[in-house]
Amino acid sequence: MGLTLVEKILSNHAGRNVHAGELIISKVDVCAVQDGTGPLTVQEFKKIGKPKLNNPERTILFIDHASPSPRKELSNTHMVLREFSKEYGAVLSDTGAGVCHQRLIESYVNPGEVLVGADSHTCTSGALGAFATGMGSTDVAVAMALGKTWLKVPATFKIVVTGKFNKGICSKDLMLHLIGMIGADGATYKALEFTGDTIDNMEMSERFTLANMAVEAGAKCGLFVADEKTKAYLKEKGRGDKYSQILPDEDAVYERVIHIKAEDIKYTVSCPHTVDNTKAVEELESKRVKVNQVYVGTCTNGRIEDLRVVADILKGKKVNSNVRMLICPASPTVYKQALKEGLLETFIDANASILPPGCGPCVGVHAGILGDGEVCLATQNRNFQGRMGNTKGEIYLASPYVAAYTAINGYISAK
Repeated sequence: MGLTLVEKILSNHAGRNVHAGELIISKVDVCAVQDGTGPLTVQEFKKIGKPKLNNPERTILFIDHASPSPRKELSNTHMVLREFSKEYGAVLSDTGAGVCHQRLIESYVNPGEVLVGADSHTCTSGALGAFATGMGSTDVAVAMALGKTWLKVPATFKIVVTGKFNKGICSKDLMLHLIGMIGADGATYKALEFTGDTIDNMEMSERFTLANMAVEAGAKCGLFVADEKTKAYLKEKGRGDKYSQILPDEDAVYERVIHIKAEDIKYTVSCPHTVDNTKAVEELESKRVKVNQVYVGTCTNGRIEDLRVVADILKGKKVNSNVRMLICPASPTVYKQALKEGLLETFIDANASILPPGCGPCVGVHAGILGDGEVCLATQNRNFQGRMGNTKGEIYLASPYVAAYTAINGYISAK
C-alpha cells in the first residue's frame, strides 16, 4: 500500500513505514513557542528535569503576539523567555523580529522536516514540504527535551485544484471557499495535501496562505510537495542546500479527494463569527456592509506579495474617512522590502497606519482592538467572537485585494 506525503515524512522520522491511524514516536527537527504559550512551555520543560535542550540551535522562542508589550504583566512573561534563552541557549526572536510562522519559513524550516510549535498556525511551514503542526505547551516542552514527540498519523484529504483563477482571485479566496465547503471541523485531524496544476503554478506566498489556514478546517497540517519554486525560495533565503523532494506514492490511499476548479472561485469573505460562514463578496456589496477598520497583515497575508497587491490598488487614492486602515508586515524582511519598493510611502499617503512586524491586532492583545459594535475586515485567519479583543466587535475575513477596495469604499467590496 502506497504512502501519502504525510505518511512519507513521518515514516522517515519514525524509522519505519507508518500509515494513517497509527500511534508513533517521531523525531522532531524544530521546536517553536511564542510569548502566549512559551512561558508555560518553559515551566513544563523545567519540570522534566533535563539539564539542557535536545537541540538548542533549532529551538526558537518568539516574542510576537504582544510585540512590543502593552502591559507590565506581558512584559514579565517576555522576561521569562529572554532568561530561558540565555540559560539554555535557545534562539530568541525578540520584539519587532516578526510573526513566528513567517520567521520559521524564512529562516528555520526545510522540506521533509518535522516542526512542532505551541501555536495552531504552525502548519504554515507545511508549504515547504515539511510536517508542521501545532501542539500544546507540554507536548512541545517534551519535544524540546527529548527531540521526539508522539502522535497519531493523520489520514489525508487530497485537494486537487485545476485551472486558472479569474483576475484578482487568489489562494485566500480558494481557502475560504474550501473551508466554507467542508466546514470548520470538516477535516479534523486530517492532513490536507494540495495538488493540481493551479497549485503547481502558485507562488510560495500563495501556498503559505493555504497551509496557514489548514487548521481552520480542523486539519492537523497542510502539505505541498517541494518543487522548483520551493527550491528557489530556499535559495533566496540562503539555504538552498536544504532542498529535498519527497513525493507521495502513486498508489497512496486518501480518505477523501476533493476537486476544485480555480475558475469557479469568487471573491470570498468569512462573515462573523466563524470561518466557515462564507459568502461571495458580490452578495455583500449590495448590502453595503460598512466597516470601521481594515487590517492587512498576519501570518496569513502579511508577506510582500500581499502588500504589493494592496499598494497597487491604493496608489493615488485615500482610505475612506470613516475607516482606520492598519498595515502590519509579517517580518523585518518584508518591512524592508516594502520600504525599498516605496509601498510604505503609498500606504502613508493613503492615510493608512504602519505597525511594527508582529501579530498586531489579530490576537486582540494590543494595537487595533475594536470598539463595541465596530466592524473590521481583516486578512487574518480567524474571526471568532472576541478574537480582536472585544466580544462586541465583528470580524470579516478576506484577501488583500478585497481589503484594499473595502478600505477605499468604506464597505465590503472588491471593486
